[in-house]
Amino acid sequence: MKVLVIGPGGREHAIIRSLLSDPNVSEVHAAPGNAGIGAIVPTHAVNASDPAAVAALAVKLDSDLVVVGPEAPLAAGVSDAVRAAGIAVFGPSKEAAQLEASKAFAKTVMAEAQVPTAMAKVAVNSGEAADALDTFGAPYVVKDDGLAAGKGVVVTNDRDEALAHAQSCFDVGGTVVIEEFLDGPEVSLFVLADGRTCVPLAPAQDFKRIFDGDEGPNTGGMGAYSPLEWAPAGLVQEVIDRVAQPTIDAMARRGTPFTGVLYCGLALTSRGTRVIEFNARFGDPETQAVLARLKTPLGGVLLAAAKGQLDEIDELRWAPETAVAVVLASGNYPDAPRTGDRIRGLKKANRLDGVHVLHAGTGTDAFGNTVSAGGRVLAVVGLGEDLEDAREKAYAGIELISLEGGQYRKDIAAKAARGEITVATILEQA
Repeated sequence: MKVLVIGPGGREHAIIRSLLSDPNVSEVHAAPGNAGIGAIVPTHAVNASDPAAVAALAVKLDSDLVVVGPEAPLAAGVSDAVRAAGIAVFGPSKEAAQLEASKAFAKTVMAEAQVPTAMAKVAVNSGEAADALDTFGAPYVVKDDGLAAGKGVVVTNDRDEALAHAQSCFDVGGTVVIEEFLDGPEVSLFVLADGRTCVPLAPAQDFKRIFDGDEGPNTGGMGAYSPLEWAPAGLVQEVIDRVAQPTIDAMARRGTPFTGVLYCGLALTSRGTRVIEFNARFGDPETQAVLARLKTPLGGVLLAAAKGQLDEIDELRWAPETAVAVVLASGNYPDAPRTGDRIRGLKKANRLDGVHVLHAGTGTDAFGNTVSAGGRVLAVVGLGEDLEDAREKAYAGIELISLEGGQYRKDIAAKAARGEITVATILEQA
C-alpha cells in the first residue's frame, strides 16, 4: 500500500513513523513535510491547502490512501478533491470538517445529537458578548468561532480581557462562542470514524498553557501523556455511547458522513462528562504520545476507516508502556515565534533508549543544518514502564537538545505521576 500524508507538523511525523512500521505499507510520501519527515520519507513541495494540487500529487504517486493531517486542508476541501479523483482518503469532507472549523456549527450538531456539553451563546458584537459573559459569569470562556490552531480560546477571570478578545474577533469580521466554564480534569480522546462506525484510541491528557502550573496563554499544546491511570473505568465506552456515536449518526443524517478522526476534548466535571470541543483530525501533542503505544499496524486501520470498513477490523492492540511527549517551542511562542535558529543534539536524544524525537516546525538552512521554522519546533517522546519512567526518559532527551530561546514545560504529567489528579464525579450512564 502506498500512502501520502498531507501536512508539515509533529502529528504527521508521528503518523508516518507508525505507517513505516506497518508491514502492509510499501511506500510513504509526505507533502510538504519538514526536516525530520524529509529524513525518513520522500517529501513534495505542494500547498497542503490546495485541493487540486494535492489531488494531482496523489494521482501522480499512484497513492492507495491519502491521510490529511492538519485542519486547514480539511476545511479547504482537500479530502473532497482526492475522493473525487478516486483515491481513498482518511479525513472528513469540507462539510463534515465544520465540526472543527465552526464551533457554532459543532454546538448545533451536539444539540441535535443530545451530546452533553457546556451551555453556550454565539455573539456577533460587543453587546451580545457582554450579555453572554454576564450570563455565565467567571471564569469567562471565549472561543473564536473559526480555526485558530488551538490558540483561539481565552479562559480568564478578567471580564475586560474576555471582552477584548471577543472584540478582536469582531474587528476582523468574526464571531465568538461564549460558554460556561467546565471544572474538572480534561481528557483527549481520538475516535476513528468511517461514517457509521466508531473505534476509540487510548485516551490522553494534554497541556495547553505555555508555562508550568498551567500559567500563561493557550498554545497548540506543550505536552501530553497516555494512558490515564486515573481515568474512571468505563470512560471510553461512555464517550462512545454518549458523544462520538451520536455525533457520527447526526452527521450521517445530515447527509455529511464523517470519515476520519473525531477528536473529543472532554472535561470530567462534578456534573458528569462534558464535551469542551471537537476537532476533525489528529491533534498535537496527544497524537505523539498515543501512537507511540499503538501496536496494531496503523495503515490498515486508516484504510478501513477510509473505505467504511471499521466494523471489520480486530480490536486495537496497545503496548503496556506509558508514553510522555514534551514539546520544545521557539522563543516568543505563541505570540511571535522566533525561527531560523539552529537545533543541536537531535542525534544524541534519538539514541537514548525509549526516546524518539518528532519534528513539527523544523526546516534546513543553506548548510543543511536543522533549524526552527515554527512555534512548536519538536516533541520528545519517552516510552517507559510507568509514568515516572516515561517522564524521566522524555526529559532526559529534551535536555540533550539545544535551541536558542527555546522553551518547554517541566511539569508535563507531573501531577498524574504524583497521584494528584482526582475526578469528582460518578460517570453518568447512557
